[in-house]
Amino acid sequence: MTDRETELAANLAQVEERISAACAAAGRKREEVTLIVVTKTYPAGDVRLLAELGVRHVAENRDQEAGPKAAECADLPLIWHFVGQLQTNKVRSVSSYADVVQSVDRKRLVDALSGAAVRAAREMGVLLQVALDVDSGERGSRGGVGPDGVESLAESVIAAEGLRLDGLMTVAPLAGPYAGRPRAAFDRLMEISSRLRAAHPAANMVSAGMSSDLEEAVAAGATHVRVGTAVLGVRPPLR
Repeated sequence: MTDRETELAANLAQVEERISAACAAAGRKREEVTLIVVTKTYPAGDVRLLAELGVRHVAENRDQEAGPKAAECADLPLIWHFVGQLQTNKVRSVSSYADVVQSVDRKRLVDALSGAAVRAAREMGVLLQVALDVDSGERGSRGGVGPDGVESLAESVIAAEGLRLDGLMTVAPLAGPYAGRPRAAFDRLMEISSRLRAAHPAANMVSAGMSSDLEEAVAAGATHVRVGTAVLGVRPPLR
Protein backbone atom coordinates (compact mmCIF):
# COMPACT_ATOMS: atom_id res chain seq x y z
CA MET A 1 0.00 0.00 0.00
CA THR A 2 1.37 3.43 -0.91
CA ASP A 3 1.46 6.23 1.66
CA ARG A 4 -1.40 7.95 -0.14
CA GLU A 5 -3.55 4.81 -0.17
CA THR A 6 -2.87 4.30 3.55
CA GLU A 7 -3.86 7.92 4.22
CA LEU A 8 -7.07 7.68 2.19
CA ALA A 9 -8.01 4.35 3.81
CA ALA A 10 -7.55 5.84 7.29
CA ASN A 11 -9.54 8.97 6.41
CA LEU A 12 -12.34 6.90 4.86
CA ALA A 13 -12.49 4.73 7.98
CA GLN A 14 -12.85 7.84 10.16
CA VAL A 15 -15.63 9.25 7.97
CA GLU A 16 -17.33 5.86 7.99
CA GLU A 17 -17.23 5.87 11.80
CA ARG A 18 -18.76 9.35 11.88
CA ILE A 19 -21.59 8.38 9.52
CA SER A 20 -22.26 5.14 11.42
CA ALA A 21 -22.34 6.97 14.76
CA ALA A 22 -24.64 9.67 13.36
CA CYS A 23 -26.99 7.01 11.98
CA ALA A 24 -27.04 5.18 15.32
CA ALA A 25 -27.76 8.44 17.17
CA ALA A 26 -30.62 9.22 14.77
CA GLY A 27 -32.07 5.71 14.96
CA ARG A 28 -31.32 5.13 11.28
CA LYS A 29 -29.74 2.17 9.49
CA ARG A 30 -26.25 2.82 8.13
CA GLU A 31 -27.31 1.77 4.63
CA GLU A 32 -29.80 4.65 4.52
CA VAL A 33 -26.93 7.12 3.96
CA THR A 34 -24.69 7.12 0.88
CA LEU A 35 -21.25 8.71 0.99
CA ILE A 36 -20.30 10.83 -2.02
CA VAL A 37 -16.60 11.74 -2.04
CA VAL A 38 -15.98 15.19 -3.52
CA THR A 39 -12.76 14.77 -5.52
CA LYS A 40 -12.42 18.31 -6.90
CA THR A 41 -8.79 19.55 -7.20
CA TYR A 42 -7.47 16.01 -6.63
CA PRO A 43 -6.00 13.87 -9.43
CA ALA A 44 -7.50 10.89 -11.21
CA GLY A 45 -4.97 8.73 -9.34
CA ASP A 46 -6.78 9.51 -6.09
CA VAL A 47 -10.10 8.59 -7.69
CA ARG A 48 -8.60 5.22 -8.64
CA LEU A 49 -7.38 4.63 -5.10
CA LEU A 50 -10.80 5.54 -3.72
CA ALA A 51 -12.47 3.09 -6.11
CA GLU A 52 -10.09 0.36 -4.91
CA LEU A 53 -11.13 1.23 -1.34
CA GLY A 54 -14.79 0.70 -2.20
CA VAL A 55 -15.99 4.23 -2.99
CA ARG A 56 -18.68 4.20 -5.70
CA HIS A 57 -19.97 7.80 -5.69
CA VAL A 58 -17.69 10.72 -6.56
CA ALA A 59 -18.48 14.39 -7.16
CA GLU A 60 -16.92 17.26 -9.06
CA ASN A 61 -17.84 20.93 -9.33
CA ARG A 62 -15.88 22.27 -12.33
CA ASP A 63 -16.41 20.80 -15.77
CA GLN A 64 -12.94 21.68 -17.09
CA GLU A 65 -11.46 19.46 -14.39
CA ALA A 66 -14.20 16.86 -14.17
CA GLY A 67 -14.42 15.97 -17.86
CA PRO A 68 -10.83 14.79 -18.34
CA LYS A 69 -10.82 13.08 -14.93
CA ALA A 70 -14.01 11.16 -15.67
CA ALA A 71 -12.60 10.12 -19.06
CA GLU A 72 -9.41 8.88 -17.40
CA CYS A 73 -11.48 6.84 -14.94
CA ALA A 74 -14.08 5.59 -17.44
CA ASP A 75 -13.16 1.97 -16.74
CA LEU A 76 -14.10 2.26 -13.05
CA PRO A 77 -17.56 1.34 -11.65
CA LEU A 78 -18.29 4.87 -10.45
CA ILE A 79 -21.36 7.10 -10.28
CA TRP A 80 -20.36 10.69 -11.10
CA HIS A 81 -22.20 13.60 -9.50
CA PHE A 82 -21.86 17.18 -10.70
CA VAL A 83 -22.35 19.51 -7.73
CA GLY A 84 -21.13 22.93 -8.90
CA GLN A 85 -23.03 25.86 -10.34
CA LEU A 86 -23.55 24.97 -13.98
CA GLN A 87 -23.62 27.32 -16.96
CA THR A 88 -25.68 26.22 -19.94
CA ASN A 89 -22.63 26.32 -22.24
CA LYS A 90 -21.05 23.51 -20.17
CA VAL A 91 -24.10 21.27 -20.24
CA ARG A 92 -23.12 19.25 -23.30
CA SER A 93 -19.79 18.32 -21.76
CA VAL A 94 -21.24 17.58 -18.31
CA SER A 95 -23.94 15.36 -19.81
CA SER A 96 -21.25 13.14 -21.33
CA TYR A 97 -20.08 11.86 -17.93
CA ALA A 98 -22.38 12.99 -15.09
CA ASP A 99 -24.88 10.41 -13.88
CA VAL A 100 -26.51 12.93 -11.56
CA VAL A 101 -26.50 16.75 -11.71
CA GLN A 102 -27.17 18.03 -8.19
CA SER A 103 -27.20 21.77 -8.87
CA VAL A 104 -30.26 22.35 -11.08
CA ASP A 105 -31.85 25.66 -10.14
CA ARG A 106 -33.58 27.15 -13.20
CA LYS A 107 -35.75 26.08 -16.11
CA ARG A 108 -33.23 27.19 -18.73
CA LEU A 109 -30.77 24.69 -17.27
CA VAL A 110 -33.42 21.95 -17.27
CA ASP A 111 -34.08 22.56 -20.97
CA ALA A 112 -30.36 22.54 -21.82
CA LEU A 113 -29.72 19.33 -19.84
CA SER A 114 -32.71 17.65 -21.46
CA GLY A 115 -31.47 18.48 -24.96
CA ALA A 116 -27.98 17.24 -24.14
CA ALA A 117 -29.26 14.01 -22.55
CA VAL A 118 -31.43 13.26 -25.58
CA ARG A 119 -28.50 13.91 -27.95
CA ALA A 120 -26.29 11.63 -25.86
CA ALA A 121 -29.07 9.00 -25.74
CA ARG A 122 -28.85 8.68 -21.98
CA GLU A 123 -30.89 9.47 -18.89
CA MET A 124 -29.50 11.80 -16.24
CA GLY A 125 -30.62 12.10 -12.66
CA VAL A 126 -31.39 15.62 -11.47
CA LEU A 127 -31.48 17.15 -8.00
CA LEU A 128 -33.01 20.55 -7.52
CA GLN A 129 -30.66 22.76 -5.53
CA VAL A 130 -32.63 24.63 -2.88
CA ALA A 131 -31.33 28.00 -1.68
CA LEU A 132 -32.16 28.65 1.96
CA ASP A 133 -30.60 32.14 2.06
CA VAL A 134 -33.10 33.94 -0.20
CA ASP A 135 -36.63 35.24 -0.27
CA SER A 136 -39.09 34.05 -2.86
CA GLY A 137 -38.20 34.13 -6.52
CA GLU A 138 -34.47 34.75 -6.09
CA ARG A 139 -31.35 32.64 -6.65
CA GLY A 140 -29.08 31.96 -3.70
CA SER A 141 -25.57 33.34 -3.37
CA ARG A 142 -24.22 29.81 -3.93
CA GLY A 143 -26.83 28.95 -6.54
CA GLY A 144 -30.16 27.30 -5.89
CA VAL A 145 -33.83 28.09 -6.29
CA GLY A 146 -35.86 29.58 -3.44
CA PRO A 147 -38.17 27.11 -1.65
CA ASP A 148 -41.26 28.56 -3.35
CA GLY A 149 -39.80 27.78 -6.78
CA VAL A 150 -39.20 24.08 -6.16
CA GLU A 151 -42.62 22.82 -7.25
CA SER A 152 -42.69 24.44 -10.68
CA LEU A 153 -39.06 23.52 -11.36
CA ALA A 154 -39.84 19.92 -10.42
CA GLU A 155 -42.68 19.90 -12.95
CA SER A 156 -40.25 21.14 -15.62
CA VAL A 157 -37.91 18.22 -14.90
CA ILE A 158 -40.76 15.69 -14.90
CA ALA A 159 -41.84 16.97 -18.33
CA ALA A 160 -38.29 16.98 -19.74
CA GLU A 161 -37.10 14.14 -21.92
CA GLY A 162 -33.91 12.38 -20.82
CA LEU A 163 -34.06 13.62 -17.21
CA ARG A 164 -35.12 11.84 -14.02
CA LEU A 165 -36.16 13.83 -10.94
CA ASP A 166 -34.19 12.23 -8.09
CA GLY A 167 -34.74 14.76 -5.28
CA LEU A 168 -33.20 17.81 -3.62
CA MET A 169 -29.81 19.21 -2.63
CA THR A 170 -28.73 22.13 -0.47
CA VAL A 171 -25.57 23.75 0.83
CA ALA A 172 -25.75 25.07 4.40
CA PRO A 173 -26.18 28.83 3.82
CA LEU A 174 -23.66 31.49 4.85
CA ALA A 175 -26.31 34.22 5.16
CA GLY A 176 -29.96 34.59 6.05
CA PRO A 177 -31.94 32.98 8.88
CA TYR A 178 -30.13 29.63 8.64
CA ALA A 179 -26.57 30.98 8.64
CA GLY A 180 -24.55 29.02 11.20
CA ARG A 181 -27.52 26.71 11.83
CA PRO A 182 -26.94 23.71 9.57
CA ARG A 183 -29.34 21.42 11.44
CA ALA A 184 -32.18 23.93 11.09
CA ALA A 185 -31.33 24.37 7.39
CA PHE A 186 -31.35 20.61 6.79
CA ASP A 187 -34.63 20.22 8.70
CA ARG A 188 -36.13 22.86 6.41
CA LEU A 189 -34.84 20.95 3.37
CA MET A 190 -36.52 17.77 4.68
CA GLU A 191 -39.84 19.63 4.97
CA ILE A 192 -39.53 20.71 1.34
CA SER A 193 -38.53 17.15 0.39
CA SER A 194 -41.63 15.73 2.10
CA ARG A 195 -43.84 17.97 0.00
CA LEU A 196 -41.96 17.03 -3.17
CA ARG A 197 -42.24 13.30 -2.41
CA ALA A 198 -45.98 13.61 -1.85
CA ALA A 199 -46.30 14.59 -5.52
CA HIS A 200 -43.31 12.63 -6.85
CA PRO A 201 -42.59 9.60 -4.60
CA ALA A 202 -39.49 8.53 -6.56
CA ALA A 203 -37.79 11.90 -5.90
CA ASN A 204 -36.57 10.68 -2.50
CA MET A 205 -32.88 11.62 -2.60
CA VAL A 206 -31.79 14.35 -0.18
CA SER A 207 -28.18 15.50 -0.61
CA ALA A 208 -26.98 17.62 2.32
CA GLY A 209 -24.03 17.87 4.65
CA MET A 210 -20.28 18.09 4.08
CA SER A 211 -17.15 17.34 6.10
CA SER A 212 -18.02 19.86 8.82
CA ASP A 213 -21.75 19.17 9.23
CA LEU A 214 -22.46 15.63 8.02
CA GLU A 215 -23.79 14.63 11.47
CA GLU A 216 -26.45 17.36 11.35
CA ALA A 217 -27.45 16.23 7.85
CA VAL A 218 -27.79 12.58 8.91
CA ALA A 219 -29.80 13.62 11.98
CA ALA A 220 -32.18 15.61 9.76
CA GLY A 221 -32.69 12.68 7.39
CA ALA A 222 -30.30 13.24 4.45
CA THR A 223 -29.86 10.22 2.18
CA HIS A 224 -26.52 11.41 0.73
CA VAL A 225 -23.62 13.35 2.27
CA ARG A 226 -20.91 15.05 0.18
CA VAL A 227 -17.53 14.76 1.88
CA GLY A 228 -14.25 16.05 0.44
CA THR A 229 -11.72 17.43 2.90
CA ALA A 230 -12.31 14.78 5.59
CA VAL A 231 -11.43 12.05 3.07
CA LEU A 232 -8.86 13.66 0.77
CA GLY A 233 -7.26 16.26 3.04
CA VAL A 234 -7.13 20.05 2.94
CA ARG A 235 -7.40 21.14 -0.68
CA PRO A 236 -4.48 22.69 -2.51
CA PRO A 237 -5.30 26.29 -3.51
CA LEU A 238 -6.78 26.67 -6.99
CA ARG A 239 -4.30 28.07 -9.46
